[in-house]
Amino acid sequence: MQSVLPHKIRKAREAAHLNQGAFARAVGLSSEYISLLEAGKRTPSMATLEKLATFLNRDLTYFFHEKPAPPDAFTLLFRADSVDGKTREELQRFRRYCDDYLRLENITGRRLESAPLYAGLSPDRMADEERRRLGLGDEPIRDVFALIETNGCRVYRMPLPEESKVSGVFIYLEQKEAAFALVNNGQSLGRQAFSAAHEYCHYLKDRAEGPVIDSPDVFIDEYASLYHPREPFAQAFAARFLMPPDKIKDMIEKDFRAQRLTFDQVLYLKRYFGVSALAMLRTLRTMGFVSKAQYDEFVRIDPGPREKDLFGRGSEEEPVPGGSVPPSGGAGESGVVAGAVAGVGNLLARIKRKPIPSDRYRLLQKEAIRKIARDRELRKAVQGTLPT
Repeated sequence: MQSVLPHKIRKAREAAHLNQGAFARAVGLSSEYISLLEAGKRTPSMATLEKLATFLNRDLTYFFHEKPAPPDAFTLLFRADSVDGKTREELQRFRRYCDDYLRLENITGRRLESAPLYAGLSPDRMADEERRRLGLGDEPIRDVFALIETNGCRVYRMPLPEESKVSGVFIYLEQKEAAFALVNNGQSLGRQAFSAAHEYCHYLKDRAEGPVIDSPDVFIDEYASLYHPREPFAQAFAARFLMPPDKIKDMIEKDFRAQRLTFDQVLYLKRYFGVSALAMLRTLRTMGFVSKAQYDEFVRIDPGPREKDLFGRGSEEEPVPGGSVPPSGGAGESGVVAGAVAGVGNLLARIKRKPIPSDRYRLLQKEAIRKIARDRELRKAVQGTLPT
């Protein structure tokens, strides 16, 4: 019982979204005693255990039996139908990164704490609650990758084969209590930010449901509905999390004071919130600030050259080759958006990408090297953890 009980108490407390102090007050115990229980340094009496079980709405047997070890998350990931041989090879690199990251955390003693799990909320409410929890207000998120990582979901950005059709991956290693998100940096920077927010939703809501592989199709409303319900949910969360509607409305009413938004104003908003032009347009259309006719017109325009003219520098974006809808796109929004997605693939396929370890990963590596400076063999191993 002693080896299982501390873990069980802590997991049940965290599932209830309570810190040790709040939990202790709720059950009439001291926070110090709860800390000792979770550290395995105290064994509760049966009366205390019954009190904990009653409050946590658990049967007493929950505390005495460890469930069987779940299948290895990466084993499940590699078995996915969408993972071909070349993609599996790249995902092996992701796995090595995860292993190295946790090794660096162990050496430095700097493990990340997990964010609380959400359940029973709409995507909009969940996004609002998470922004409130993080103290973000309505301001834009300047570095979504760093924000996600400091809240317990480690991020690795690396290029994946174009034919893999993978925009992002989320995986939770239950036995190690560690979450990781892989973002395909073969996408534009704005699309990477949206992918990261999408994977963050899986982390906050779906982490116990096994690894998730996201196709670029989930970014298209007409296609996302064909996937598991968690995909349109994550899309709605990401849009709301990155682009708070109240802030958009406030900027349009106070700054632009226009009945009809221009493409230049759309680009300004896109840059302000750090998303892609396509994501900005879709949000503006949903909010009623852009008509369907405007949307169809603007989505055909390559934003890069115009951004450079307006702001002195452009950005990697989703141009449709030739500035027109590709013949395969067909009529309607899905054809236009599918053409835009195909355009970014054609453009970025010509750009040589390199893996981007997170800033925190790099910092941990430097700290680990300093910590083990006198151990030559261990230092050599740590120096080899930096991806190339």
